[in-house]
Amino acid sequence: MSKKIAILTGAGISTSAGIPDFRGPDGVWTKHPEQMSVYDIDAFMSDQEEREYSWRWQKESPVWNAQPGVAHKALVKLEQAGLLSLLATQNFDALHEKAGNSSDVIVNLHGSIGTSHCLRCGAEYDTAAIMGRLDEEPDPHCHRRLPYKSNMTCGGILKTDVVYFGEALPEGAMEKSMRLASSADEFWVIGSTLEVYPAASLVPVAAQAGVPITIMNMGRTQYDSLARTLITEPIQDALPRLVENTIASA
Repeated sequence: MSKKIAILTGAGISTSAGIPDFRGPDGVWTKHPEQMSVYDIDAFMSDQEEREYSWRWQKESPVWNAQPGVAHKALVKLEQAGLLSLLATQNFDALHEKAGNSSDVIVNLHGSIGTSHCLRCGAEYDTAAIMGRLDEEPDPHCHRRLPYKSNMTCGGILKTDVVYFGEALPEGAMEKSMRLASSADEFWVIGSTLEVYPAASLVPVAAQAGVPITIMNMGRTQYDSLARTLITEPIQDALPRLVENTIASA
């Protein structure tokens, strides 16, 4: 019987793919704290200018145009080998999906920029389609025809499925992650400072269940003492090697 590996990824796995982090020393919000309003749900809902700025900022952000790096692709290999039971991520860049990991294992704790929804009727949109029309419609609204009102469209505000400040995490995301992290044979943390909750709480949950923990991060974390293995090499080098060794020994 093959082992089950549960993984939590943070900003560090995506910085190697060209996406700057938000809270690090050179992070986007560290240098430009005023840009945090881009993901403020109250500002987004109450002010058209804020919505237009939020959409434009997200389209021009490296998050939107980034492509998966070698570290993301290594986790696809791990899933294809039948060893990956959970890929919980704090990132909303959709790079795990772009790389080829399946929705069976991915849990987007902070949502995803890949899809969007109407906040009135709940219709789902491909964010790429919205971005493609942003010049024509800088404040995107829902164009779904209402079945009970002839020739009328919903007109609700559209928003990416990123979890904004002031919003709850996706329903069931933490519960599923905690269950799979505590029942795994190994728990890996890849590129997370483990400062943002509730995602960071997965480490003590796994530790309490007796699951061996590996933390791969360039800086120290508050939970290093709970880890059996600490790896501080660049993630784009260390993660593919860890995956290859794990597959070989499985």
